[in-house]
Amino acid sequence: MKIRSIRPMAALLALAVASFAPTGCSTRNDAIRAAARADEKAAIAIPDPAETRAIAEEGFIYGLPIVMNYAVMYEYAIDRESGQFKAPFNVIKNEARVFTPKDTSVVTPNSDTPYSMLFMDLRAEPVVLSVPAVERRRYYSVQLEDGNTFNYGYIGSRTTGQGAGHFMVVGPDWDGETPPNVAKVFRSSTQFSVAIFRTQLFGPADMPNVEKVQAGYRVRPLSEFLGTPAPPASAAIEFPKIDSELVKTNFFEYLDFMLQFAPPGPEEEEVRAKLARIGIGAGKTFDFRDLSLAHRAEVALGMKAGEEKVARAVESVGKSVNGWRVSSAFGDRAFFGGDWLLRAAGAKAGIYGNDAVEATYPMTRTLATGEPLDGSKHAYTLTFAPGQLPPVEAFWSVTMYDGRTQLLVANPIDRYLINSPMLQQLEKNPDGSLTLYIQKDSPGKAKRSNWLPAPDGPIYLVMRLYWPRTEPPSILPPGEGTWNPPAVSIAR
Repeated sequence: MKIRSIRPMAALLALAVASFAPTGCSTRNDAIRAAARADEKAAIAIPDPAETRAIAEEGFIYGLPIVMNYAVMYEYAIDRESGQFKAPFNVIKNEARVFTPKDTSVVTPNSDTPYSMLFMDLRAEPVVLSVPAVERRRYYSVQLEDGNTFNYGYIGSRTTGQGAGHFMVVGPDWDGETPPNVAKVFRSSTQFSVAIFRTQLFGPADMPNVEKVQAGYRVRPLSEFLGTPAPPASAAIEFPKIDSELVKTNFFEYLDFMLQFAPPGPEEEEVRAKLARIGIGAGKTFDFRDLSLAHRAEVALGMKAGEEKVARAVESVGKSVNGWRVSSAFGDRAFFGGDWLLRAAGAKAGIYGNDAVEATYPMTRTLATGEPLDGSKHAYTLTFAPGQLPPVEAFWSVTMYDGRTQLLVANPIDRYLINSPMLQQLEKNPDGSLTLYIQKDSPGKAKRSNWLPAPDGPIYLVMRLYWPRTEPPSILPPGEGTWNPPAVSIAR
């Protein structure tokens, strides 16, 4: 998934002077006078404009996933009027449905597995997540991801099995004993964190069974789990409003806000020190809003350069295989090892992506030749050779997105993907191969079962391989495995 709020920064340069004005400046002249005062106050403390631009570029790349995560957290757990609100902190919201084109808060959403969402506030005390016993054939997972967008743990079919259990999630500063009936402790690197529950759905008639599983997901503060007095509540927080317009001009203010809940790791110390030099994060000697007009213009240019670098990284990350980009851009702190561009590219391509061993995501916008996929110009096919369906322990899918927005595509049959649970309803070719028909109009009654409706324009396809096999044939390691996705072809 990816947050929709972060959009191209082309407007930043024009807005830089007017929009970065300190709070309380109501006119352009007020802003100029305030900036002049800021120059006198901070002239010695801040770097020169060229270095400011370089710091802003690096800081944008470093901070993009953090700000994107905050935008989702704000819509899902803070702003009850957002239209996308799920539940307050430390309360699970079960969705007894799959995502549709009406879900616009995130892009490239999974429409295979009903979600249960939980944003956690770990400041006062840890929380205990409890899961029920889940039938052997049904895949489920609980992905634990912190405010740094590090995947710091998994509960579920692949990692902890199908049995019931209790698992504790703690914040970065927690120091205490593990209760004897807690199977495992997971440590978030930030005080706010998200748990994303995915429960496999075998078809529309299976939804009541998914709901029974979801009813067994529980979250409790540690004190409630133990039956002991609760510790003092954490201080109330005034969370700054965020939306697609505000993020263009207030990006670094959101980053500054979130860094207070994220103690730096060793690999973050250098970039954090640079950010402090332009008034962001711990160790700063002045407010970011006190930057001069010239410096604000350099910040805007740096952000624009950072965004362009991230966009290029999205297009080039991993390896091109038959027109698909096959890569691994999600993992824990050790996985990234300070590679902030890789982390930003992963977030921009689809925030909250899984580790490759949990799910691997081949993605394409083109034919193997590089020609863009466009439903207004062609009908396409995707054919899996006999015995060459995606090799998984759980299930696989191919999901259609609008190439412009990366949102699900509304269509007359309300079909957004084709996945392995649908195989019994799909028609195979005489030689045993399987062809999917990717086009905006129906391919006809005989092929309708295998039709994946496309938009009347650019196409973005994402393949999901849940719990990919590790033994050959395997897509692992991504881009280097013995199984590769077949090329999309123009229909003949």
